[in-house]
Amino acid sequence: MELHLRLPHWRQHQVDWVAAAVSGFAAGAVLMVLELLWGAFVSGESPWRTSHSIAAILLGPSSLKASGFAVGNVVAAMAVHYLLGIAFGMVLGAALSGFVPGWDLRELLPVGALFGAALYVINFYGMSAVFPWFATLRGWPTFIAHLIFGMSAALIYWKLQRTAASV
Repeated sequence: MELHLRLPHWRQHQVDWVAAAVSGFAAGAVLMVLELLWGAFVSGESPWRTSHSIAAILLGPSSLKASGFAVGNVVAAMAVHYLLGIAFGMVLGAALSGFVPGWDLRELLPVGALFGAALYVINFYGMSAVFPWFATLRGWPTFIAHLIFGMSAALIYWKLQRTAASV
């Protein structure tokens, strides 16, 4: 009797950098919307709190003093947020490129969630050594949003990537 296990295995595939960048950008948009909705409707805090914290990476800690909507802070936050989203999407695309063509969503989404969890730890524990104000953003809502970021980026990369035969 023969037993067949459908275990994914790595094969050398070229990374589709455009799909990876787009997946990070789009997943970053999903994350940003989740953060704004959480701030506006659930947490009782300003929906712009996260934007001010992200903007402070580029503008410095003085941007944390604003409490409401500030155009400069939002523009800086969007620039940083989307550039990081693109970079993280490219990292995920590179990691997935050897596996994705043969995987289905049941295998892919947990990997994306794991990637999002790793990003959460890096961003809110590692980077808080450089940007201490990130420690105030730690918590389940931010963790769950990062899981959704990872799963969204993995799903979008899976849908957009071109295989070697179609390139």
